[in-house]
Amino acid sequence: MSRFKSLAHSIWHCHYHIVWVPKYRFKILRGKVKEEVRMVIIRSSEKQGCIITELNIQDDHIHLLVMIPPKISISTYVGTVKGKAATRIFSKFPNLKVWPYWGNHFWTKGYCVDTVGLDLEKIKKYVKYQEKKEKELE
Repeated sequence: MSRFKSLAHSIWHCHYHIVWVPKYRFKILRGKVKEEVRMVIIRSSEKQGCIITELNIQDDHIHLLVMIPPKISISTYVGTVKGKAATRIFSKFPNLKVWPYWGNHFWTKGYCVDTVGLDLEKIKKYVKYQEKKEKELE
């Protein structure tokens, strides 16, 4: 089985490590809130055609390793997941809408994202010696 996924006009393998935190980095991601956030992340990812490889929800931040198709931008994906999670959390736990959250702001505005790919040295060697290999095959 190939590690690549396919769309109509492309094959892809886009892995991202994404981290984000609740507002003020409060340790709020516990118990039922944690499980609700987990469920929303999983469902929202599935709806967008994304594949979660790892998900770790700690008390004050979330680590997510996810494969996102190239037709979806990272900012769209993260915005959708964070937005749906905040809406769901505030509807299920209305007490969180009062101080210190002030309205509909459950998450901080930003996030951290890093690409996860093949080993850099392997890619360098592949690129460097690809022409030589092709000539040998001819």
